[in-house]
Amino acid sequence: MGFRCGIVGLPNVGKSTLFNALTETQAAQAANYPFCTIEPNVGQVGVPDPRLDKLAEIAGSAKIIPTQLSFVDIAGLVRGASKGEGLGNQFLANIREVDAIVHVLRCFEDDDIQHVDNRVDPIADAETVETELLLADLESLEKRVPAAQKRATGGDKEAKIAASVLGQALELLQNGKPARLTEPKDDEEARLFGQAQLLTAKPVLYVCNVEEDAAAEGNAHSARVFEKAKAEGANAVIVSAAIEAELIGMESADRLDFLAEMGLSETGLSRIIRSGYDLLHLITFFTVGPKEARAWTVHHGAKAPEAAGEIHSDMQRGFIRAETIAYDDFVSLGGESAAKDAGKLRQEGKDYVVKDGDVLHFKFNV
Repeated sequence: MGFRCGIVGLPNVGKSTLFNALTETQAAQAANYPFCTIEPNVGQVGVPDPRLDKLAEIAGSAKIIPTQLSFVDIAGLVRGASKGEGLGNQFLANIREVDAIVHVLRCFEDDDIQHVDNRVDPIADAETVETELLLADLESLEKRVPAAQKRATGGDKEAKIAASVLGQALELLQNGKPARLTEPKDDEEARLFGQAQLLTAKPVLYVCNVEEDAAAEGNAHSARVFEKAKAEGANAVIVSAAIEAELIGMESADRLDFLAEMGLSETGLSRIIRSGYDLLHLITFFTVGPKEARAWTVHHGAKAPEAAGEIHSDMQRGFIRAETIAYDDFVSLGGESAAKDAGKLRQEGKDYVVKDGDVLHFKFNV
């Protein structure tokens, strides 16, 4: 399944440079002026997972297929976007289509790169974008909630539920808080809340774009962003888009040496993916055989039939059972046959909750 992250931020904070680096393409033109990215560019990247490589090595798999992650580089936002200023309408429409927002914030000083407000203040930048999203949601709910309340008085049960949960979101927005702090009391409220597609309901990952020398430990600017993220219950990571750009085209061994010289043990892509998985409560399971070793993604708490459905809808429809081996058992025992002989291959039914790292083989009949 993977997930779709919209990269947003003010003009000239480095988001298109980061997009190019992360997807190892030059699909997004990175230039020093606003609205450089007019149409959202979408980049597909394989999610790096050393566990997949290990499983393929043990099983002698001919192919390795990682799960996919989509990055969407969305046009830069300016004040007034909620009212259609600049590329506002397009910006807001593109954000509605993503699962999470990767909010790139400028945390570096560079007199050669113009800032839209002629200053470096990542907190102010974040608030500019958040305010526009909040205003767009506020305008939407100020119409929806009274309409739902009116239908509720006429006996519409679903409208009554919608009026309750969206009314809670409206109150948060009116107090300057994001809709993601809304707490649906049951599955039905959660469903109707999700259908509202509120921009401020989407989970946010703050990416602090720092200069190369600060890539390992961050700087004073990024420290402020981490404080903000902690206060909001959000996630934040430190990345140097300049370093990520330099990694493009390097061989794996050269990358590791270069990262080590910079005091880093992994790429910015790996940090973003790990934080994104945590943000969206995602886990990975594997299918392994001589033809291929493949990674798949499901939400935390997914049951075995749902995981089977990620491979093919027929598997979910005709699900019988899942032959399951924990990753650690598969590796320590040296493969499926040895795990089976050791009694570590389990037969799990429809109620089995998939665990991160499970190696699964599904039995089904349609």
